[in-house]
Amino acid sequence: MVKIDVKGCEPFVKEEQVKAYVQKALDAFDVLDSETGAGNDFLGWKHLPSQITDGLINDMDAIRESWNKKGVNLVIAIGIGGSYLGAKAVIEALSHSFAKQLKHKDAPEVVFAGNNLSEDYLAELMDLASERNVACIVISKSGTTTEPAVAFRIVKQFLESNYGKREAAERIVAITDAERGALKVLSRQEGYKTFIVPNNVGGRFSVLTPVGLLPIAVAGFDIKALVEGAKKAERALSIKETNNPAVVYAAMRNLLFKECGKNTEILVNYNPKLTYVAEWWKQLYGESEGKDGTGIFPASVNNTADLHSMGQFIQEGTRIMFETVLHVDNARRSVVIESDGQNLDQLNFLSGKHVEHCNHMAELGTRLAHIDGGVPQIEVAIETLDAKRLGELLYFFEFACGISAYTLGVNPFNQPGVEAYKKNMFALLEKPGYEDATKAIKAHL
Repeated sequence: MVKIDVKGCEPFVKEEQVKAYVQKALDAFDVLDSETGAGNDFLGWKHLPSQITDGLINDMDAIRESWNKKGVNLVIAIGIGGSYLGAKAVIEALSHSFAKQLKHKDAPEVVFAGNNLSEDYLAELMDLASERNVACIVISKSGTTTEPAVAFRIVKQFLESNYGKREAAERIVAITDAERGALKVLSRQEGYKTFIVPNNVGGRFSVLTPVGLLPIAVAGFDIKALVEGAKKAERALSIKETNNPAVVYAAMRNLLFKECGKNTEILVNYNPKLTYVAEWWKQLYGESEGKDGTGIFPASVNNTADLHSMGQFIQEGTRIMFETVLHVDNARRSVVIESDGQNLDQLNFLSGKHVEHCNHMAELGTRLAHIDGGVPQIEVAIETLDAKRLGELLYFFEFACGISAYTLGVNPFNQPGVEAYKKNMFALLEKPGYEDATKAIKAHL
């Protein structure tokens, strides 16, 4: 199970403060557990792991097998925000770092679209598609969100022109609303296989629904193990106690924010495979807590690389931050540093040591230096980076997010500020129905 260590915060907080904020977090736990707080109609994610059936997993595995038989070697997953970040995080974490260069062909390559409006990106995506055997997963509750809708229109036309409408329909899977919306209507018309986005699960909490699980499955990874890890975390974190890791995490981050003025949290990893876990985490906490004029700003660094770029600021810059370090106990592979006769690099003192040992010492040395520099440290640790432990980690951050946001005093499950840019964009694009807004914004410009 995920382990948490907050000893790196002790120089900055008082014992009575810790006790007070643990109690605040326990009170927030009660709100989350009783499902009586703001946004309680979006709590379906809480029991997702224990509700995922073998039948659902088998249905997703069947899609993978069907596409494998067709020789599909490129799957374009279309979605934005939570509709792609969770899947991207898991696929990146579990993939061989150089799978493309090694040309591993045991599963299709999954690439992502609909998360930007870059014309260059879409044109280059079509360059890739023209040389591959392609299928598509489109993820949208409404089917009208601009970025994924634009991408899907282009990909759909490509599939139909290259494979014909009937075959294209077998190469498109839609993950959408159960009953309504443009994508649901189109799926019925064209005969697409569909999976449901649960109404009570918001996008940033949807990685353990088909939104995340299907792209992960077609990429060749064990979604059953991912779910088992999340199920283990669901059971462990449902127990109300002062040493519940989610309670401890929520309590300490709120204490550092409210009492110590630490308004920026940096999620730190020492394994590049975790880069997109950090991107997923930033959306989870940024959208859940950044509202009502409050919230902890979520940032991330990839160490040790970023110690040579951001390290100086973290060590000696404005004292507004604390760090949450993602620690992985054991590497999956083994590389030992050998002795060298000339020793020109003066590294023979490391002979016989594993590279991961050096990585851990760099991590420990950095944490101690940052504490000395005024940056509190929280450690979140998993045993190894595999599907089961990744499932535990994802659910841990989701559950802790609910507790933390309720401790902060905001609704964790809405995102009213996200709509502001859309209104301006639609006005500037002269979308029908936005005529008055178009006139107003052009006058403002």
